[in-house]
Amino acid sequence: MDNKKRKSQFNQICKDIKSIKIQGARDIAKAGLKAYNLQPSKSSKKKLLSLRPTEPMLEKVLNQTNKLSTQEIFNHFQEAQDKINQNVLKIIKNKKVIFTHCHSTNVTQALINAKKKRKNFEVYNTETRPLYQGRKTARELRKAGIKVTMFVDSALGVALSKEQRTKKTDIVLLGADALTKKGVINKIGSEVIARIAHQEKIPTYIVADSWKYSKKKIPIENRSLNEIWDKAPKNIKIRNPAFEFVDKKYLTGIVTELGVRSYSEFLKSIK
Repeated sequence: MDNKKRKSQFNQICKDIKSIKIQGARDIAKAGLKAYNLQPSKSSKKKLLSLRPTEPMLEKVLNQTNKLSTQEIFNHFQEAQDKINQNVLKIIKNKKVIFTHCHSTNVTQALINAKKKRKNFEVYNTETRPLYQGRKTARELRKAGIKVTMFVDSALGVALSKEQRTKKTDIVLLGADALTKKGVINKIGSEVIARIAHQEKIPTYIVADSWKYSKKKIPIENRSLNEIWDKAPKNIKIRNPAFEFVDKKYLTGIVTELGVRSYSEFLKSIK
């Protein structure tokens, strides 16, 4: 492949990551690695890391390129997912309602695996505005034969209680874009979900690959205002944060390829 074609493909991948055509920490990391291999350089790495600043897994993967082959990195993703699948099975009980938010490959694949292992459960999920990533989750789970009920984001309190003619959520499984010392960063809405679940005494687990852990301060990405209200009237202030911080105090535990652990235990093992 000539350099012009490589550059074109590199730019297209960058565009797809930036626009969220490619989404999810693992898929972004895979795509970023593919782009980097097309044009391996410091400037390429810098550009890729600037596209979605709240994605430490991408940085982890790019930093591994001088130690591991592309295939070895891809093998890690699959091996980690297989172990996560096994560990999620330990905390899912039959005839229960599982709540999730946005779209997490680690969560959806673990739930699909649980269904294949004959676990009987149903899922509540949120539409996740403004880009509706929850629809992707709902489609994938329904295709696997899992019963899904989607709630508008503002009705998440209804989904987490039994006071509005719905079954009460039994367990919350959230993904994560970043794992930090004090808690996790995940899609906007995650903090209020975890907080309400904590108040309602609903166990809340983060399901994620340990490669999402970072010691650095993770910036919170703010997205385009047009995603919220295209051609909004002048002088109306709009904020569109894509992520938010979830304090570890709201979390029952974390499920990674390392096992099912409390967040404190996870931090000890990651060191």
